[in-house]
Amino acid sequence: MRGLRWINLPEAERNEFLGNGGTGVLAFGTGPDESPTAFPVSYGYAAEAERFYFRLSFSSGTSKEDVIDNPVTLTVYDETDEGWRSVVASGPLEPLSDLPEESIEVQQMWAVTIPTIDIFDRPRDEIPFQDFCLDPKAITGRKSVPD
Repeated sequence: MRGLRWINLPEAERNEFLGNGGTGVLAFGTGPDESPTAFPVSYGYAAEAERFYFRLSFSSGTSKEDVIDNPVTLTVYDETDEGWRSVVASGPLEPLSDLPEESIEVQQMWAVTIPTIDIFDRPRDEIPFQDFCLDPKAITGRKSVPD
């Protein structure tokens, strides 16, 4: 494997790396001549369904409201003692607010862990959140090759 800088991350290692939740960057597609709109996010992950879950907040007047219906790409990256790992998942976000509580998507969201990160300018319980699911059309994982 000399000369290789990375190899594909096997599914079992990918699922272990993602755990049942963590943090990453969610990038929303925009027009062909525009840069994507990207935000740090917390996510939950259901490995058996390969679905990601998000609880997103939209302050009025922010660009999130303008791009929420666009395709997204989630990137999760970390450095470990064994080298770097990354996962990239792409597809449309699906709002969960209109789904019944007994739907598989809502049930899976309740089963994952979405880390809480306080980056807001007011108490979290005063901020309205919306729940979304990413059922990726594509998901890939890579890891560095040991020297």
